[in-house]
Amino acid sequence: MIPINQPIIGEEEIELVKKVLKSGLLTEKSGCGYYVSQFEDAFAKYVGSKYAVAMSSGTAALHASLMAVGLRAGDEVVMPSFTFVAAAEAAIFAGGIPIFADIDPDTYCVNPESVEDQISSKTKAIIPVHLYGLSADMNPILKLAREHDFVVIEDAAQALGAEYKGKRAGSIGDIACFSFYATKNITTGEGGMVTTNNAEYAEILQEIRNHGEQKEYSSVRLGHNYRMPEVAAAIGLSQLSNLPRFLEARRKNAEILGERLSGLEKLGLPVEPYDRKHSWYVYTVRLKKSNVGKRNKLVAKLRSKRIGVAVYYPVPIHMMPYYKERYAYSKKVLKETMTATRQVFSLPVHPKITEGDLDFIATTLAEALK
Repeated sequence: MIPINQPIIGEEEIELVKKVLKSGLLTEKSGCGYYVSQFEDAFAKYVGSKYAVAMSSGTAALHASLMAVGLRAGDEVVMPSFTFVAAAEAAIFAGGIPIFADIDPDTYCVNPESVEDQISSKTKAIIPVHLYGLSADMNPILKLAREHDFVVIEDAAQALGAEYKGKRAGSIGDIACFSFYATKNITTGEGGMVTTNNAEYAEILQEIRNHGEQKEYSSVRLGHNYRMPEVAAAIGLSQLSNLPRFLEARRKNAEILGERLSGLEKLGLPVEPYDRKHSWYVYTVRLKKSNVGKRNKLVAKLRSKRIGVAVYYPVPIHMMPYYKERYAYSKKVLKETMTATRQVFSLPVHPKITEGDLDFIATTLAEALK
């Protein structure tokens, strides 16, 4: 099987893990061990933010961020429905209410015009998701934030290395959240990071990840155990040093696959707007004028040929049973979201893919479309 994504673990990561294990210092109570601190400093420098705070997962990063900006019961958080469920979970755990906006049909990222339609007097934050490795259109969203006085929390879980108007994802909003799950552009197995230029937010986030403690046994706020272990941080530090190489390979693979698929009229290929730089987490295409049955049959054919095709996302959050039942979201019309869920599927372009693999993927897809 050619997997949709695959972690790349080298000898350097293995040696660093051994070093941590032999030291016996597997974690540090405040969450600021040697490797965690090194990873945070290097990550902030790469992204272009003043501060980075390591977390135990990307979901933890989202939850802690919403707590840090002071989300209260009943506050609304605007986000796309066409994404992974973590952002909605985080909003609810922090006491808020997720409000869903539609997407841009070309980029699959949240549509700023739809965001504006969802703003109310209860809006506290927006979470624009940088999807598939491409940044959302941030300037209109930041303008809305200034006009209506709410915070912008970038969900950059899939977009490490992506850029918007020359700035890296994670340095644009008030706060940004990353994931280092095993399939991401770099991995720590499980893990996350929050970046910000706000010193107060950074301090609060450090407290939240360690039970709200400002000093030992002195909790000044409600917190959680969201610490990143030293082993994970050591892996992340090594992975980050290899990120430019990983991104170059992803871009090259995406360009090759795009060339091979360019003549298939039934297929809509991903776009890269002139003011953005894709980090190619996955290569997402659209089966034009199709229904979910046709798309699923095509995906099944490709999987039968041992190509790890994935569908991100077959069910938008607002149509999932939990959200549909509790928030009556089934009545909400998100036209582009619903169309995308019926038509899109993603192909692998990760660094371990070979040109031969890409030729096989393209040829097999072309045959299946016939």
